Amino acid sequence: MSTQTKGNYGNIVRINHEAREYTYYPIAIIGAGESGIAMGCRLKEVLGFDQFRIFDRQSGIGGTWWINRYPGVACDIPSTFYSFSFCPKYDWSCFHPGGAEMAEYLQTVCEKYAIVDKIQVNTDAKEARWLENEQVWEVTLQHLMVGAGDLSEEDRALKVKEQGHSAVYTYEEKIRCKILISAVGGLVQPKSWPESIPGKETFKGEIFHSARWRFDVNLKDKNVVVVGTGCSAAQFVPKLVTEYGAKSVTQLMHSPPWVLPKVIPPLGEKLWNKWSPTLNTYLPGFNKAMRYSLGAVLEYDFRMFRSGSFGERERRKAEAGCLAYMKSKAPEKYHEILTPNYGIGCKRKIWDPDWYASLNDPKIHLTTLPLKSLEEDTVTLGPGRNYPPEDVASSVPTDKITIPADVIVLANGFQTTKWFHPFNVYGKEGQTLQDVFEERGGPQMYMGTAMDGFPNFFTLLGPNCFTGHTSVIYTTESAVTQTLQFIKPLLNGDITKIEVKQEAQMKWTTQIQSALRKMVWADTRTKNWYLRDDGWNSNTYPYTQLDFFYRCSFPTWRHWNIAYTWKGFLKKWTKRTFILLAWTVAFIDVYKKRTSGGGLGLNEILNRWFKKGLLVTASTLTKLAKNIQ
Repeated sequence: MSTQTKGNYGNIVRINHEAREYTYYPIAIIGAGESGIAMGCRLKEVLGFDQFRIFDRQSGIGGTWWINRYPGVACDIPSTFYSFSFCPKYDWSCFHPGGAEMAEYLQTVCEKYAIVDKIQVNTDAKEARWLENEQVWEVTLQHLMVGAGDLSEEDRALKVKEQGHSAVYTYEEKIRCKILISAVGGLVQPKSWPESIPGKETFKGEIFHSARWRFDVNLKDKNVVVVGTGCSAAQFVPKLVTEYGAKSVTQLMHSPPWVLPKVIPPLGEKLWNKWSPTLNTYLPGFNKAMRYSLGAVLEYDFRMFRSGSFGERERRKAEAGCLAYMKSKAPEKYHEILTPNYGIGCKRKIWDPDWYASLNDPKIHLTTLPLKSLEEDTVTLGPGRNYPPEDVASSVPTDKITIPADVIVLANGFQTTKWFHPFNVYGKEGQTLQDVFEERGGPQMYMGTAMDGFPNFFTLLGPNCFTGHTSVIYTTESAVTQTLQFIKPLLNGDITKIEVKQEAQMKWTTQIQSALRKMVWADTRTKNWYLRDDGWNSNTYPYTQLDFFYRCSFPTWRHWNIAYTWKGFLKKWTKRTFILLAWTVAFIDVYKKRTSGGGLGLNEILNRWFKKGLLVTASTLTKLAKNIQ
């Protein structure tokens, strides 16, 4: 309610609005990484809509590319294919750009599409609740001290405990929105210190995760212990001695990754870096041709993930090439522990950033001895071994040893199976998404986008969307394309809410989990970040990304419960009427021609349909119906 009063403003009437406890946005997006940025840009470009707000806990734009700043961080997918199709970058400095250049690119995209002012950083989304009576989402936001959002959840809690609530949080706010979009990424919340390893409290050195790199910690002449041999570790371990002057580096491996030679661009690295900006900019079609070619090559890799004789044969060929490459680069003493006993693709593959070559440095040591405990300035490894398995005959050392340690770097991955954690989303029945996941066996969403009981809520890169073999940008754009089609009628006032049907969601999950059990990711001989301990896979998509793109481009509307307004109801039936009329007119036309002329042969009928009859008439009237919408 509002009242009007006259003040000292000439002819201007001052309107006094009723004070509210919240700010309203038609669309709220949680996350300012690449998926949140893509959503914002496409809302403006495709729908011409700019009444949205993007919230992010971190202190800058870019998501994982903002927060991951460890030495050597870089994109392992060729840069030409790791950029938005609607905003390609032509002047990459190299084929595999560093993290800083990736973050800069995302910032540039935001500036080009003028959405920087739509992004609010240092703001943590604590929870969201669907208000059925108002048909809106109410989101609780916690505003943070600058930089506090760059800390992990564990470190923020520790800071609150030691310095008080005001050291991290400034104030709490509630907003409301008609449409809530989660663009929360998976590679943000790092895994914490393994609780089974004692001695952390007594250790006098520094312990930090690679995703929260401590550049204030001097590594020169220090004994560094690295826990993990994944993609991040492969990038920063070669830098620790040569660039940071570490005295020694001991890398603890649970099981070996499959490592491929880094993809070399056409013309070679030097010529590509020199000439690709010019070719991309001035040679028509060059950038698109490269993009499509790289996409096709990466998509072809999916063949190795399939079950059956063909997939097995393709894996063996790829594995033979990887082993030959390993033996040509890594020291012979490590060949046994660097030979995986599981199929390629089961774990995230690594495109070698010179990790193998770095193992020839006498200051870098690789071991599969398990970490047992920490002391003041040492760590205890063994007895036993993580790899090869104990039941396999091997000469790999198993004796207990104690080594000096000044700094421990965790490269043990992220909490990729805890979806939306710690963001709590409450649906219309009062349950959180996590509650529903628990009841139904594990994290799941229809097409990785929606969950029944959570109207007007969409997720970008939700459960079971990507495969790890291609650019996540490609997956993101597919998800955004799908979501825009659901958002459009909501913004146009044609519908008040949209919600996936429970039977469609559960059938989709059953189909996905069944297909996943036949893929290479189900191999139990090693652990990966795709699976929970109980075997539930909430990360990977069991089909190609081309398949995901197609499904996202053409949604199955019968799988959705839609509450139409009168306006939307009339438009819906007007459209259906025109389509029915189109087919009716076409069939009548064909029928008359056949009865009056004594009938037409099959070839003549098809020719008439394509040129003058059925398809032309139906297409024209269908387009007219769509224009009405």
